[in-house]
Amino acid sequence: MKVMTKEHGFILIGLGGAPNQYSISDSASSWVQPIVPQGVFHSSTYFDLAGLAMEEKTLFFEGAVIQDTWNPVNNPATAGNLASVLDVMSNKPLSNSDCIAAVNGLGNTVSPVGAKLTFDQTIYMRLRVFVVDLDTQAGGYFITLSDNQLGSLSPTASDRVYCTRVVLFGNNADGVYSVYPVRYLLRANAKEEAEFEYLMRLKRSYELQQEPDVD
Repeated sequence: MKVMTKEHGFILIGLGGAPNQYSISDSASSWVQPIVPQGVFHSSTYFDLAGLAMEEKTLFFEGAVIQDTWNPVNNPATAGNLASVLDVMSNKPLSNSDCIAAVNGLGNTVSPVGAKLTFDQTIYMRLRVFVVDLDTQAGGYFITLSDNQLGSLSPTASDRVYCTRVVLFGNNADGVYSVYPVRYLLRANAKEEAEFEYLMRLKRSYELQQEPDVD
């Protein structure tokens, strides 16, 4: 049994000077703001499974979880301010535009035309929406408005599992926004399969990593 972990660090975001004029005030090195000055922020890393791939082993996932300590915080806070946080573990890398255009709104369902991530490509996905309400405005604390989870936990023979975090803000009031670190956990068993099964698994993992599933 293996328990693998990856983390995305803290990010401090400022909003002010003009409508939707967001900027990174302080962050871990993995964070980028792909469309300046819009309120979209992206961090990516990956689990390196090359050692298992060299041993010709398949990784069978038994569980996945996202661990974090705090909801986002806003100072000074305004009731009605929103934040969306998307966490994805997948066997396909996701670009900034993939996350913003398709994955964030419609996940891995069949609805979007040219879906960027399919059910099989999604090991685990969690999308949360937060809001500041009148009861928490004084403390600047976002409360959870919705919490949705998707994913297949499908086995993989790929040499990587990609970890992507996206934070989105809309037409919020000026202030400073703090998004706290997160830890991704994957619990899995590495097993040897019969040669034919492994070769088919390897082929399938390569196909899923390269382009959307069209089955």
